[in-house]
Amino acid sequence: AALEDLENLYSRMKNDEQFLAEFDRDLAYYVGRPSPLYYAERWSKELGGAQIYLKREDLNHTGSHKVNNTIGQALLAKLSGKKRIIAETGAGQHGVATATIAARLGLECVVYMGAEDVKRQAMNVYRMRLLGATVVPVQSGSKTLKDAMNEAMRDWVTNVDTTYYVIGTVAGPHPYPQLV
Repeated sequence: AALEDLENLYSRMKNDEQFLAEFDRDLAYYVGRPSPLYYAERWSKELGGAQIYLKREDLNHTGSHKVNNTIGQALLAKLSGKKRIIAETGAGQHGVATATIAARLGLECVVYMGAEDVKRQAMNVYRMRLLGATVVPVQSGSKTLKDAMNEAMRDWVTNVDTTYYVIGTVAGPHPYPQLV
């Protein structure tokens, strides 16, 4: 039922003018989109004159493209009445983006991260915690992203009535791959 509810909500909201206006406002005024294009002059010359441009998603508010996804999903969480969002992260960018949007919307945030990744990505862990997220180091398996995703999924199915899972990659059960 939870996945069907999410699919129905997404189906209604993906063309809803008010939802899209709020999403676009956050992208423009909170993220800083559209992100600039940079003409890579030297690279273009080195590769035979092709006109190469780099889309500078690294200049987004949280430092990566991940925030584009988390805004939309967090708005869906808010509309569904969920007060708690969870996420998984490897290098930490998705966790930072999720924690950032949770703080903006006043949502509780829990981020699952493999214990090995927590050690490797201490600065991103610091940023998540600074934003108010609880970071849960996952000790099982290889202690990396795969295991963090498993723990996040366990949390979500246990707390589905109060929790929205902000998945960070094109994976998981339908409709999640469409949302990302």
